[in-house]
This record gives sequence, structure tokens and C-alpha cells, in this order.
Amino acid sequence: MSDTSDAAKSRQDQRLPRAIADAYVDALAELDPLTGLYLGLNPGDDRLPDFSPEGFEALADLSRRTLAELDAAEAAGPDSPAVRDETERRCARLLRERLTAGLAVHDAGERLRWISNLSSPVHSVREAFTLMPTETDADWAAIAGRLRNVPEALTGYRTSLATGLEQNLPAGPRQVETVIGQLTEWTGGERSWFAEFVSAGPQELRAELDESAAEATAAVAELRDWLRDTYAPAVRDTSDPVGRERYALWVREWTGSDLDLDEAYAWGWEEFHRIHDEMRVEAEKVLPGSTPREALAHLEKSGEVVEGVEAVRAWLQELMDEAISALDGTHFELAEPVRKVEAMIAPAGSAAAPYYTSPALDFSRPGRTWLPTLGRERFPVYDLVSTWYHEGVPGHHLQLAQWVHVAPQLSRYQASVGMVSANVEGWALYAERLMDELGFLTDPGRRLGYLDAQLMRAVRVIIDIGMHLELPIPAESARRIGWARSDGERWTPEVAREFFGLHSGRPAKFLDSELVRYLGMPGQAIGYKLGERAWLTGRAAARQAHGADFDAKAWHMAALSQGSLGLDDLVDELSQL
Repeated sequence: MSDTSDAAKSRQDQRLPRAIADAYVDALAELDPLTGLYLGLNPGDDRLPDFSPEGFEALADLSRRTLAELDAAEAAGPDSPAVRDETERRCARLLRERLTAGLAVHDAGERLRWISNLSSPVHSVREAFTLMPTETDADWAAIAGRLRNVPEALTGYRTSLATGLEQNLPAGPRQVETVIGQLTEWTGGERSWFAEFVSAGPQELRAELDESAAEATAAVAELRDWLRDTYAPAVRDTSDPVGRERYALWVREWTGSDLDLDEAYAWGWEEFHRIHDEMRVEAEKVLPGSTPREALAHLEKSGEVVEGVEAVRAWLQELMDEAISALDGTHFELAEPVRKVEAMIAPAGSAAAPYYTSPALDFSRPGRTWLPTLGRERFPVYDLVSTWYHEGVPGHHLQLAQWVHVAPQLSRYQASVGMVSANVEGWALYAERLMDELGFLTDPGRRLGYLDAQLMRAVRVIIDIGMHLELPIPAESARRIGWARSDGERWTPEVAREFFGLHSGRPAKFLDSELVRYLGMPGQAIGYKLGERAWLTGRAAARQAHGADFDAKAWHMAALSQGSLGLDDLVDELSQL
């Protein structure tokens, strides 16, 4: 009798997948304070994560414990809510896939060679300060406290990199060289980035802020010097491409799918040719008799332009506000908190690509788009319009802010740290295409800019897979675009940069930064186009199923209210809406 009662009590005490997932978020925010900051949890916390090998192992242990609890919940039997309830099952499927993919990356030692010009511990540390509130003296005191913790965090990071060298797990030399340059920019000039950041703080805390900023600056300079003098020489002969085995590991992490990489590579070429042919038609409208590249160069030099950093920030804000007004009630139904998004200028020394940061889970911090200026004061708009449809509205902001809005009905995990990159980037690229479909890109220059952005994403599929797997360049494709390559020639970073330059209207500095990004984040760049393909496939299936009754607005809102899904599940879920 006692055994039966104990078993019944155990089943009652057992948490369901959504509760397990949300408990994981809380535990993760304790281990990784920057996750807590990003989500708006633990206000006033001034800690930084432990980036040492022990810190990464603690995160892995949390994932293992969470998976064990999920196993127990699902083992309760087919009548258990964990198995029977579709909402619980969807959350459990995502949680299991995400934690398993992350553990595979950890177990392969990838965190011990985590150097990237866009996403790495040192970049996360600096970004933290741009997300912290600055309204009160208490806010600034928390900033000073977090600045004082920068040296310890970067020491742990350096220990991980040194351990990676000991275990023959080096990062690529291009990443190291680029990050050294970034850290030099952060610490150089009349005053460092950190000193500039705290200059807006209250006078009452001036001495404390200046001192803590100086400590953070010194820690960044020390890391830079170690990378330059010790790490860079040790990895000088390392290959930047990662090879098929490591690449497949990262593709699962970024996409939530074990993709057929050879099929994706061939499809990338098909998309490239389709978009390139369409660009020829649009280029003729911009500059009669020109090639797409010539027309883009004309737009860069003589097209519509915004002058000044603050002017372009205000222009981007107005573009997003106008999009919200035009789309809300017609193509989307937006809750009031989702209607707020802020255009920001990215900190100096950022990578070249614009980016978006999600709102806090309570919307105390709104969603924000960030434009890296790269020292520019002049901003042609032909390539900004669709980019801000991607980063802001109806792209990243509408999806990720909607996730936050529906988090109480899903789980905080599905609306935040369970994010699958290819789902999110695929939606944002789909959003660019949607704005074209809805007639927002009728101006030939802006539409050519949109097509150039689409072509760049197809190029990413080709060169990201091509470089890392060192695949051959298809002779027929090279001949079709008049690109002189020998039969059987394989991709290298140098060949990829040449190809990129021939088929993009973007500045050389941007293309250089992008290439380094792809080499340092293998598999991430292909998620845009392949994710868009999943969204389009799902929409087409839903439209076919509903016929004349298909309601695009209802479908969009249902799709955006699912929370995160990997590409393995995304098409099926979208098709059934």
C-alpha cells in the first residue's frame, strides 16, 4: 500500500515539460547572468558568466539534469499529460532537441575554441552593457559592479582558449586576427569604449564608474595582447574551414535539423541563378544598359541617401513605425507591447552586419534594431529598406516580440533561449519577401537592393557549405555567370571572397567582415535561405489545404505564436495551421 502511495505521489510531484523548460530558464539565468539580463530576469544582478572550462561544464551538467527530468516525465506512460497534451509535447520536443544539440557542441570541445568576430564571450560581455537600464543611480551602480567583474570573466575565457590549445582544439587564424583588431578599437582612441559608455553616468558615481571602466578596458587590452602574442602564433597554420564532421555538428545547432548538405549546396546554386536573372531585369530599370553590379554601384554613389548617424537612426525608426501602421490590422494583429521597437546605433567596433535584440520577457526593455556605422556618415537607402524589414518589422521584431507576448501560453523557454536560428532568420527573410509581395518595394532602386540582399543569402549557402566542406565549383554554373574557374576547382576562403565581391553591391569592408563571420560561425549563414524555404513550403501547404478559405493574416499570427521550432518540425507545423 505504501509503495503504491509513494508512486502516486511521485507522479503528482513530477513536473510537465513546460514547467521543466521554464525551470531550466531560471537555472540558466543563475548560471549565465547575461541570459538573465537578456530576458529581463534578476534585475540589479551585476555578475558575468563563468567562461572557464568549469563554467561551461556546469552549463552542460544543467542540460544533462534537465534531459533526465524530461525522460522521467515522458516515461510516465501514454496517458500522462506530458505525452497526451500537444502543447506539452511540442515544448518537450524542442527542449530535447535543443539541449541535445548543445551538448554535442560542448562534448566536441567547441567552447574551448570559441572565437568569432560576431558571437563570442567577449562580444557578449560588451553587449551586456548596451542592454542594461541607465535611468537611476542604482542602475549605474549595477553597471559599475558588472564592469568590475569583466577581468574575472575574461580570465576564465582565456583559460578556456588556452585549454583548447592544450587539447589541439584551435580557432581559425582569421577569427583571431579580426577579433584582435576589434579589441584594439574598443580600447583605443582618446578614451575606450567603456570609458565613453560610463561618461553618461551620474556625477555622484563618477569616480567609481571611471575606475571600473578603466579596469574593464585593461582586461580587454590584456586579452588582446595575449591573443596577439600567444594565441595567434599557435594557430597560424590552422585551417579556417572546419570540415564536414564539425560543420554537420554546427548545422544541427543552428537549424535544428540534420540537413542534406549536398542537396542544400545544389539548391543554393539554383536560387542564385534565379535571383541573379531577376536582378538583370531590375537593373535595367535603375540604369538602362547596366549589369546588376553597375546598377548597385550607381545607387551607392548617386541614389537616395541619408546623411548623418543620428539622421539615419531617425530614418530607420520612421521606416519601422510606418510599417507597423500599415501592417497592423491588415496583415497582422499586433498587441500593444509588440507595436514598440527602437532603432539604435551599434557600438563602435561591432561586426558589419546589423542585428536585433529581443524585448525583455516583461517588455520593460523593448525590441531594438542596431545599425553598425563602420565610421560612415553617409547611408544609401537602397540596401537599408529591406534590411530593416528583416531586422525590424515585419521581420525579427514581429516574431520575437510576439513570442514574448504569448510566452505565458507556451513557455518562457519556447519564447526565448529555445530559439532556433534558422527558424528566426528564415522568418526574417520571408518577411522581406512578404513586403515585396505586398507592394512595399515598387521603387526599382529599393527592389534591386532587396534582390541583392536575397542574392547574398543564396551566396551564403553556396560559399558557407562550399568553403567548409571544400566542395568543387560546378563548371556549368561558373560558365553561366562568366566566371573563369578550372574544372574541379574547389572552394577556398580566397575564392569565396572573390565570388562574393563579384555578386554583391555592398562595400568591401562589409564583405570582408561577412566572410570572417561565416568561417567563425560555421553553418549559421545557411539558415536564412533554408529557413525561408521552410516558411514558404509551410505556407504553400497551408494555402493548398484551405483553398479559397486561406486567411493569410490568421496564418501569420498563428505561425508567429508557435514559439521556436527547428526546421525538422517547422514545415509540418506550418502546414497544419
